[in-house]
Amino acid sequence: MSKESETQLKLEEDQKYNRLTALKLFAMTSSMVISINELAPFGKTGPTALFYILLAGILWFIPITQMAGEMASVDGWEKGGIFTWVKGTLGDKTGWLALFYQWVHITIGMNTMMLVIIGSLSLTLDMPQIDSNPGIRFVLMMIILWGITLFELVGIKKIGRIAEWLFAIGIALPVVLLIVAFFVYLAQGRPIHYSLNWSTVFPHQINGTTLVEFVPFILAFCGGEASAPHVRYLEHPKKYSNVMWALAITAMTFDLLGSMAIGMTVPKGEIANSSGFVFAFGHLLNSIGLPGELLEKVIGIMLACGIIGELGNWLAGPSQGMFEAAKEGYMPAFFAKSTKRDVPMNLIVLQSLIVTASTIVLTLSSGGNADFAFNVSLASTTAQYLIVYIIMLIGFIVLKSKHKDLKRSYHMTKNNTWAIVLAFIALFITIIAFFVSFIPAAGTPGYLRGTYVAIMIGICIVVTILPLIIYHYHKNFGNYED
Repeated sequence: MSKESETQLKLEEDQKYNRLTALKLFAMTSSMVISINELAPFGKTGPTALFYILLAGILWFIPITQMAGEMASVDGWEKGGIFTWVKGTLGDKTGWLALFYQWVHITIGMNTMMLVIIGSLSLTLDMPQIDSNPGIRFVLMMIILWGITLFELVGIKKIGRIAEWLFAIGIALPVVLLIVAFFVYLAQGRPIHYSLNWSTVFPHQINGTTLVEFVPFILAFCGGEASAPHVRYLEHPKKYSNVMWALAITAMTFDLLGSMAIGMTVPKGEIANSSGFVFAFGHLLNSIGLPGELLEKVIGIMLACGIIGELGNWLAGPSQGMFEAAKEGYMPAFFAKSTKRDVPMNLIVLQSLIVTASTIVLTLSSGGNADFAFNVSLASTTAQYLIVYIIMLIGFIVLKSKHKDLKRSYHMTKNNTWAIVLAFIALFITIIAFFVSFIPAAGTPGYLRGTYVAIMIGICIVVTILPLIIYHYHKNFGNYED
């Protein structure tokens, strides 16, 4: 058997073994996109959250996922995700930059998730000091982070299974219960803090405050492209579009109803970004005649477990792309080594060290203001991920305009002009959102506004210079051989 025939046979066996139904792909992608972290900030936004959710979902999320699906279906681009797509359109260095930004954004974003865990536990245990005292907060974040890092040794497959259960029990179920309690609250005729109508849903003017409010809604839909490489495993690749539409509708519905459940039932001034979900849950249950104080504690523990499961996936999943790049010589050979269970532990430890460094910066700058630490972490995560999307969208425009001959199994649309127009619209939104993310969030104390901007600029400079330095010397690393 020739080498080409053998390669083709392996590819066919791989596709047969990993065959996916549309429902399975939907479930996989949902766990990457649907999150609970943004519901409290969305609730604070008020009725305009409806407008922002629809705008981000329809004009940004759906086009992004369709473009990612087409890029992933190009022959030879099946593996590597954004790294492969960008490398094939914009060159080797830009592909590496996109991969690094994607990896770093997730790394910094772990702070946001840990802050939500601690905020939930502070209410559950009735110990506000663990959220307000920066020293205690930092120690707890380190325990969570390095505890999960050590747990990665059990293997990615087991972590994935555990994370799926924790996601279902600790995130999906609490959100559904919150929404059900909200409907009961409305049915009982309880007071609401805002109403939905044409005059309240649409922003009355476009200014810095309006744009700052909109940016987190973009982050809420980030991650959908991560499952795009699986499009080649779909029984019917054309169903990918239907899956992404279903995901968009589901994500928008969860975000809309979840944010309304918080914003309509809790006064805006009482909503804390890190603990707002748990507080709103207890408040809702008390209002409808159930033991909210007791059930709030149960939900707080469930939520903490669910986010810990997400953190496990965030440590394991993104490192795989960087691990493949390390094996190709983009990083020193030390980072291309793995354990007997194929866990890239050296890379995961590096990732945790970066998280630790960013946690120290956030702790020193925020003091007892947990919401400030949350907002900076959220904004920084958004900024890094938006750079990834800017690069990806430019790559897609190049693909549609200069590489029409490349064979692919899925087309966003066969009308190249329309596809490019949609890409430019998404690119415009992404660029605006990137620059707006540097504007301090509403409620940021005056004495911390300069710190907010300085941290954002500093992180962007570091995560841009570092990959360029690594790339400059990467030819000296050589390909890793096990």
